Amino acid sequence: MDLLVTGGTGTLGRALVERLRAEGLAPRVLSRTAGPGRVVGDLRTGAGIDDAVRGADVVVHCATAPKGDADTTRTLVDAATRAGRPHLVYVSIVGIEDVPLPYYKAKLAAERVITGSALPWTILRATQFHDLLATIFAAGSRTGVLPVLAHTPFQPIAVDDVAARLAELATAPPAGRATDLGGPQVRDMADLARAWLTATGTRRRVVGLRLPGGIGRGFRSGAHTTPEHADGVGTFEEFLRAQRRPRTHSTE
Repeated sequence: MDLLVTGGTGTLGRALVERLRAEGLAPRVLSRTAGPGRVVGDLRTGAGIDDAVRGADVVVHCATAPKGDADTTRTLVDAATRAGRPHLVYVSIVGIEDVPLPYYKAKLAAERVITGSALPWTILRATQFHDLLATIFAAGSRTGVLPVLAHTPFQPIAVDDVAARLAELATAPPAGRATDLGGPQVRDMADLARAWLTATGTRRRVVGLRLPGGIGRGFRSGAHTTPEHADGVGTFEEFLRAQRRPRTHSTE
């Protein structure tokens, strides 16, 4: 099976590539820079994309950016259609119809590019990564307090759990909209913030802020969570403990 992974040098893409290799597969990684196991191409300009997708049986689209996801996805879909219509697997976000963040709107537009194409496809929606919340808390704590969204649930998930599900979907027939994937716990953002403070030894007062408008309503409603699909294994505390482990250095 010829597998191509876009975004294979990012947080999720790296975890997916490692898992696929552990299963005896040899995925190719689309990148703008050359390197072992990589094929060079740029989804923003389209350069090299036709060559990259040629011969692929499955394309797992993990590449993402703050802007332009629909455009880069269209570039990939067009090239894949010309190349023989491989199975396209796309990773998206739970609840993007109901939380009108610009980034979520772009992800929804990218989904529609895929579902409106002639390609066989699978779309997996997942909840927010543990890494994202930890980054938000670290940035927020620089203000002297720790601001959080008041009365807002989150269901963070381990990157490895999403990579594992993606690997299953990539090696299976096209599934259309796959079952959503959420972390093992739905918890108030303030509770998660206190866990981060404890794990990092940071002393800050947690301050709840009410986000106005449709974005705030969407988050407070829990539209970005999927309690009925709490299939992830790794908890936020386990992620935080892993972040604190000292790195080992090889002497070889």
